[in-house]
Amino acid sequence: MPLLPVIMNLLGRASRALGFETIDAFPPGHVHARTRWDRAYFDIASDVKADQIESAVCEAIANTPLVFGRIVNPTPRMQRTVLGIIDARLRGSGGAPADLVRLLIEAYRSADTVEAIPGLRAAIASTGHLEMPVRVVRLLDYLADMPSAFDVIQAQP
Repeated sequence: MPLLPVIMNLLGRASRALGFETIDAFPPGHVHARTRWDRAYFDIASDVKADQIESAVCEAIANTPLVFGRIVNPTPRMQRTVLGIIDARLRGSGGAPADLVRLLIEAYRSADTVEAIPGLRAAIASTGHLEMPVRVVRLLDYLADMPSAFDVIQAQP
């Protein structure tokens, strides 16, 4: 057996274990193992624990909301971070949230995306035949009519 592949394999394992590499997913077997993100936008070391990973991604979303679009199958907590930002923007601190609502709609294209709010997938699916600007308005209306922790209010995107 050649020695070089064995050494490279061991160096790769050591590099990941020591946190020298960045990761783009939760560890295998994690409840949200299908969630993926773009390493270029989320600098998360490979030695970080799963709870800390999700916190780091949510913090990045809170600081730069449009990075939400760089996540495949976002966790409910990541979605709630975006919903909180949408709510804050609707309340007048940050402009219209149409860009974030569009990203939320895009996230639900995957059947592997877990719902953050019961009924959200159905609400998004019910607008699937419409153009994106209309879908955004309809989803904002849905969120405004829904009693939630976010108290999303009605506003024009």
